[in-house]
This record gives sequence, structure tokens and C-alpha cells, in this order.
Amino acid sequence: MSVADFCERLGVTDKTLAKLEMGDGGVRLETLAMALMVLGELHRLGEILDPAKDDTGLVLEQARLPERITGRRKLPSAKSTTTEARSDVIDDDGSAF
Repeated sequence: MSVADFCERLGVTDKTLAKLEMGDGGVRLETLAMALMVLGELHRLGEILDPAKDDTGLVLEQARLPERITGRRKLPSAKSTTTEARSDVIDDDGSAF
């Protein structure tokens, strides 16, 4: 199929087709869908739009995740607990909760 025939079937100019081929973000999604339909590959639109199959997007998302804490938290020992930090101490003034 010639470029002119393909553009006519899509309803776009040859400049728009060139932008589509170059991956220009300014090309409308319906133009891409129409091109896939004309080529008999419309089923691929679902694959293109599936976020689980977007390897670049998944790598970028993984890089944005916070790093996990690798060290263990130290629990205070029974000897180092002061009376202020203990919750079982009775407060005679009745002001603590």
C-alpha cells in the first residue's frame, strides 16, 4: 500500500503519518487506532495501553518507590526503661493518661 493510499484511509496528511511513525506525542490516539485498524492490527491497541506491559513505565515507577529499611529496630531493654516511659506507673496526681 502506498503512503498516499494509507494516508487517505486514515484521513490524515503525510506529515501527520510521519509524526505517527516517529512517535510524536502530539498525534491523536484515534489516529493510531485508525492506523492499526487499517493494518489489521487493532488488537495490538490493548497491548499498547496495558500498563502492566509498559516496561519503561514500570522501571520508572520502581525507581520512585522508597527504599526499604534494612536494619532491625532495637527494642529497649527492661533495665533501661525509666519510670516516665513506663505505662504501668501509677500517677498520684491523676494528670497522666
